[in-house]
Amino acid sequence: MLSGLLFAIDDADDRPGRLTATLPFAGVTLIEYQARLLIAAGAAQIIIVVARLTPELLGAIARIAQRGVVVDTVRSAVEASEKLHPLSRLLVLADGLITTEDTIALVLRDAGQDALIVLPEAEAEAGLERVGGQMAWAGVARLDPRRVAEVAALPRDYDLQSTLLRLAAQARATHILLPADAEKAGHGIVHHAEALDARGRAVVARLVSGRRSWFDRYILAPIARLALPRLVERSVPAHVAGGAGAGLGLLGLVLILSGLPAFGLLIAIAGTLGLGLGETLAGLRDEQSAARAGSAAIAALSGLAVAALGWQDFRLSGEDIAPVLALMLIILGILAERAGLYRFRRRWWASPPAYLLVLFPAALVGIVPWGLALASIYAIVTLTSAIETLRAQV
Repeated sequence: MLSGLLFAIDDADDRPGRLTATLPFAGVTLIEYQARLLIAAGAAQIIIVVARLTPELLGAIARIAQRGVVVDTVRSAVEASEKLHPLSRLLVLADGLITTEDTIALVLRDAGQDALIVLPEAEAEAGLERVGGQMAWAGVARLDPRRVAEVAALPRDYDLQSTLLRLAAQARATHILLPADAEKAGHGIVHHAEALDARGRAVVARLVSGRRSWFDRYILAPIARLALPRLVERSVPAHVAGGAGAGLGLLGLVLILSGLPAFGLLIAIAGTLGLGLGETLAGLRDEQSAARAGSAAIAALSGLAVAALGWQDFRLSGEDIAPVLALMLIILGILAERAGLYRFRRRWWASPPAYLLVLFPAALVGIVPWGLALASIYAIVTLTSAIETLRAQV
């Protein structure tokens, strides 16, 4: 069993009276972001060490608990020791820490003795705790729960985070060097709201840039990097961004059926981008049902746009080749999406809005059936590759 230990004690240096843990970060609060990392690593229990329970912290704790993990708040090592299962592994994140799933995975690779993520003292920022060997703690540790019990046996005025670190260092904890690219990804301990906001923007940009679909990475991501920080800063709800995308999508469908296929298709593509922004916002805020709804809406809008193109071409030409090709593309697209599991997805594989982008040049020059045929071939190649990839995993 993996348990997580978080801290919500220190105030932000530039926000007196406001806990660093409750400052906004990547669409949520910092402590919610830390809890998300712990849950992704497999934590079934999260213990939060607090000095005081502010309204912002209570709200964050309630939202963390909604993710199906046990959340306990404690004020001392004694209380923390009572909450911890003696056979669990304890993953500790420092107060104010920003890190990534990859960095946490480093410290969980083995189940041996205590382990600390460290970096050379010469490269460490001021305020990072030294752990010997000319190394400083980088804010992530895997500890034996007995360390908490050892702190509990000491006087109550001992700082839990620092004392845990000292005991782990005395027990010759394994030192794991922080990867060089981790700092580029935003890793660090921050207690300034402005610095936290800047790193939050970097995290948001990295999240959208890491998408595996080429459409998301090269079309949606640049737009998201510009728009998401502003949407997050203004607390724009995911359904508002998604609703704007849906409105654009409906307008695009109307324009296609009104005899403006190229312009309508362009507006429909813009609608999928709006829905994509809404889906990403929902994912950042752990609104999983809204994120799934956004993904389904993108697929539905793309399918309706394909069907509208086929129908409009039939109305103009009287030939049924376009509707047949449109139906075939929709069926092939559904099968390709079902077969293309995310963890095996290759960047060149098609996605629902990618078909619309393939169709756009053909609609622009008035050869919609040829565009539908080309998009269908793309879907066939994607489906074939996805099937072969799945077969290789069996």
